[in-house]
Amino acid sequence: MRGKVDRFGVAMGTGRRKTSVARVRIKEGSGKITINGKPLDQYFCVERDRGMILAPLELVGKAESVDVIVRVNGGGTTGQTGAIVLGIGRALQGLVPESHHELSASGFLTRDSRMVERKKYGLRKARRSFQFSKR
Repeated sequence: MRGKVDRFGVAMGTGRRKTSVARVRIKEGSGKITINGKPLDQYFCVERDRGMILAPLELVGKAESVDVIVRVNGGGTTGQTGAIVLGIGRALQGLVPESHHELSASGFLTRDSRMVERKKYGLRKARRSFQFSKR
């Protein structure tokens, strides 16, 4: 169990993806989602990202009954979305322990470990070499 519930009944979970880190807090409420002080649809303009963030809440059936507060930094939109999804999954696991199996089966508790490969010396990028000139 990665998610924790404090003495006030607020569930907390941390999610990471690429270089993004998201700290998620879930408490009983009306279904508001706030990311870095902005509403969900204002922070993420792409519909796919919003759908991914709402998916674990809808799976457990808490989309309309909890408020989600997220602090996320680092990376781009895709990395931040993945970090938030993992954080929400872990916090929901702490809030509703019996939902562990369905969250796990849907992949909301799995850390995506893919990172950018480092650049090597003597190469232009991680694997691409400089252009070869015969003459």
